[in-house]
Amino acid sequence: MRQYYMVIDVSLCHDCNNCFLACKDEHVGNQWLPYTEDQPRHGHKWLDILSTERGLFPSIDVCYLPKPCQHCQDAPCIKAYPDCISLREDGIVLIDVNKARGVKGLVDSCPYGAIYWNEEANVAQKCTMCAHLLDSKDWEPGVPRCVHSCPTDAMKFYHMEPADFEKLANAEGFEGYRSAGLKSQPHVVYKNLFRYTKNFITAGVLVNGECFENATVTLKNKTGVLASQKTNYFGDYTVDIEAAGQRTSCAAVINSDSKNLGFIKLAAAAAQATAKAG
Repeated sequence: MRQYYMVIDVSLCHDCNNCFLACKDEHVGNQWLPYTEDQPRHGHKWLDILSTERGLFPSIDVCYLPKPCQHCQDAPCIKAYPDCISLREDGIVLIDVNKARGVKGLVDSCPYGAIYWNEEANVAQKCTMCAHLLDSKDWEPGVPRCVHSCPTDAMKFYHMEPADFEKLANAEGFEGYRSAGLKSQPHVVYKNLFRYTKNFITAGVLVNGECFENATVTLKNKTGVLASQKTNYFGDYTVDIEAAGQRTSCAAVINSDSKNLGFIKLAAAAAQATAKAG
């Protein structure tokens, strides 16, 4: 049976909050029973947008990660409260509004922090993937409101056989956020997730005081080469350098922070000699 999947490209999210506001517009003041009670105006973030800043001035990178309910195939919340929450055949995880009344433990059962407590309604709530719209024949876009409102196409929606989506995910490098340790098999996955989860090293390559384009840069550790690429005009790469017939290396210690190595200067005299020989 075909299932629903959401793919979020972290590199395309600009924190415009259109998705967050669309979720509020759809659910605040609207009861979409039996899917959910109306969402409180304040406090709930069914579409939470996380942010992180990597690097040190002047070389920094700011990244945003929209985080709805991950709609896990092997959901920890269902394991904890199987009578209150369930997985539909199409991959959507829904809380049973009536059975979940008063069950506040549901909030802590989600390792992604995607379940919220509605004090007034006395029930746990979360993103429903707009199941009421997907189940309606009148909703022509056929996607959740958050996806429909995204101006950069950072959010995309698929209705596919699981085997076909797995092939697509492997080909495109989709990843689950924190799912490797949880083994929860989320139906919300990410592209370019490294922008949010990994650090980087940057430096500038100067020859005769100018940024050198197409310098060969290699990142190594004790086991060998990890990556190799060419610098752009701004020299924002790493760590063994070959430019204008010269080579140099600089050590970089990678801990919990991204690293800026500054400008790596190669001797101008040697560069000039190379130019004359040519």
